[in-house]
Amino acid sequence: MHVAIDTGGTFTDCVYLEDSALKLLKIFSTPEDPGNAVLQAVRDIAASKVPEVRHGTTVGTNAMLERKGARVAFVTTAGFEDTIAIGRQARTNLYDWFATPPPCIVPAELRFGVTERTTSEGQVLGRPTAAKLGELCEKIRASGAEAIALSLLFSFANPENEIAVSDALKTLGLPLSVSHVILPEFREYERSSTVTVNAYLAPKVGSYLSAIEAGLQKMSSDSRFEVMQSSGGTISARLAAEQPVRTVLSGPAGGVMGAYFVARLAGFNKIIAFDMGGTSTDVALVDVGDGGPKGTNESVISGMPISVPMLDIHTVGAGGGSLARFDDAGILHVGPQSAGANPGPICYGRGTQPTVSDANLVLGRLDPDHFLGGKVRLDWERTRTYMEKARQTMASVEEFAEGMIRLTETAMEKAIRVISVERGYDPREFALVAFGGAGPLHACALAQALRIPGVLVPRMPGALSALGILLADTVRDYSKTVMVNAKSNLEPHFAELEHFGTEELRKEGLRSMANRSVDMRYAGQGYELNVPTGPDMLQSFHQAHRRRYGHADESRTVEVVNVRVRMTVAAQPVEFQQRPLRGSNAKQAAINSRKVIFAGKRLDTLVYDRDRLQPGDKFAGPAIVTEYSATTVVPPGSTANVDTYHNIVIEVG
Repeated sequence: MHVAIDTGGTFTDCVYLEDSALKLLKIFSTPEDPGNAVLQAVRDIAASKVPEVRHGTTVGTNAMLERKGARVAFVTTAGFEDTIAIGRQARTNLYDWFATPPPCIVPAELRFGVTERTTSEGQVLGRPTAAKLGELCEKIRASGAEAIALSLLFSFANPENEIAVSDALKTLGLPLSVSHVILPEFREYERSSTVTVNAYLAPKVGSYLSAIEAGLQKMSSDSRFEVMQSSGGTISARLAAEQPVRTVLSGPAGGVMGAYFVARLAGFNKIIAFDMGGTSTDVALVDVGDGGPKGTNESVISGMPISVPMLDIHTVGAGGGSLARFDDAGILHVGPQSAGANPGPICYGRGTQPTVSDANLVLGRLDPDHFLGGKVRLDWERTRTYMEKARQTMASVEEFAEGMIRLTETAMEKAIRVISVERGYDPREFALVAFGGAGPLHACALAQALRIPGVLVPRMPGALSALGILLADTVRDYSKTVMVNAKSNLEPHFAELEHFGTEELRKEGLRSMANRSVDMRYAGQGYELNVPTGPDMLQSFHQAHRRRYGHADESRTVEVVNVRVRMTVAAQPVEFQQRPLRGSNAKQAAINSRKVIFAGKRLDTLVYDRDRLQPGDKFAGPAIVTEYSATTVVPPGSTANVDTYHNIVIEVG
């Protein structure tokens, strides 16, 4: 049985295949130990079967954002111990004189130097002695370090010294992250930062994944456990535990892949993926006709550069559980703090601070009797009571709720502008794919603000991230810095990486396919662009340079900085059922009518049961569509259509 599980701040979403049919389960997350919810979900779904489990986790992300990782010893070439703290000296807020970067995750007393030297060409000028390595081990042992990050100068060109140092450090029995294994690429600071983040996360993520794997083994010794990477593909749990830096955007990556698969089926070529959960909102821009989701090797998480492949995702702290508060001047703020799963929103029965979900309930946009398919009843009276206490100078609870919604949607609108308008893309050329438990509630309002013409709400929107994880390929990324002329023979470098990748996957019983690409730049440039290999590689680079920077110079020398190989194992295909268009006005799906507040006015609004909608149904707003995993709001002036895949396509008015 194939099961995909995405752990969020409030709910843990599970999508699984049973008798070739896609099914869904949502349970409350267990923040004190997220693995408990994962194992409980598998027990509920596949207690007597052999499960193949794929998991999207936020453990690494949260550890970075909350700065609750391990105590890391950073080991580098003597004289370069402080590079991890110095960084690039770039000011992210150029005109803010009071902006202070977050403190380095490695304090000064945990930075250690090794007397050795390798040149940029890979020539070893000095080797570490056994005596010096013994002293280093004793210093680290006495430091109280919980993990070690090893990144020697130019080890990507020749790892000989780094191997010798790592062999000595292994005797300490601590999780060890080594740069030539994790990221054999140039740029000293980014490589060191990536390896340090890996070490920072290794104990927590490793123990978390090991506990889940042990629990799965108790259910079935033949179970298989994989983890979603930030790049949009899965890896084995064993490798994820060793290299957790590859999982920091694990859950959001699943959502982007799910949106990509659904949009491609529905015939949309340009989409903006909009994933609003309980704690945060993740947005990404995808051109389906241009190869799908775009990746990057230049991400920054909690102030730390991470140079492993990731999907290009922008995140803001706005979700259904985002808390409202007034500052000392009486100004209303919403988020980024969240009620999470415990205590959760007021309407769930335990929380006491107003959240975005509570605001939606007060405005009538959530049906208290049909939440989670009727399995959870929202407490309207309790919500109104606590909202009344918290509204301060607001004229009414309804005005308070509308203010909260406005602030939340403004934050999400800004996030969408970052990945579209600020990068030269016109949102009016895209469709908004809304998912996550709260995404369809706010999608039409965002589309109206950005003049996006259409919104696509897929089937099971509250679990689309889990669906993306289920559909994702198994992927391994390998890279190597070469610094050669673009006309040089690159075959030996690619052959080396492909052989290594093929052997690694073969040990797991997997057969893979290789995809090659290169990072190229004009000689003398400081940054490079990634293009696929092939006979027209140079022309592709010039075109990419012209698209990115507005110009290209085909007479200049071009060099290859890095060669990259992606080994891919295709996922099991899933058949999406398509039905003919037979519906009409959706009357059969209307279950009741209620007053819902839009722009300060109470309007009669029909409530539809999504399970009763048929392909071809068409209805106008204002309307509410309820289902097990989410609620969709169709505002006045907009029209909703149900397509052949049972997606809701909304023409925004």
